[in-house]
Amino acid sequence: MVKIDNHLGTIGLTSGYLSSLIGHTAASCFGVVRMNPAGATQGVKAAVLRSDSIDNGVRVSAEKGSNEIVIDLHITVMYGVNIAAITDSIMNKVRYTVETETGLTVKKVNVFVDDMENN
Repeated sequence: MVKIDNHLGTIGLTSGYLSSLIGHTAASCFGVVRMNPAGATQGVKAAVLRSDSIDNGVRVSAEKGSNEIVIDLHITVMYGVNIAAITDSIMNKVRYTVETETGLTVKKVNVFVDDMENN
């Protein structure tokens, strides 16, 4: 949970909400085929459930006492598209969406292209 302190009190954002928000935003970008599991925990969850969860491939980390977060995304892209343009678009869209919806500051968005698929 990420907590934001302001003059009115404390606002708590669950990691599930942040992961879903980020996953929906990244998956809606042009050229993204799907989100890939990031790490062993998400890999086992995806294998057991046999379904693609929207928060697959999303990792959010924050320093304690800071309103800055770091986002890691693992994606599969369409074959033949400009990877640099896609990743740049994803970084900007995710940063804008998270900052406007939550009020958090996004310190960094790391996009890892794990695979390419021919559709």
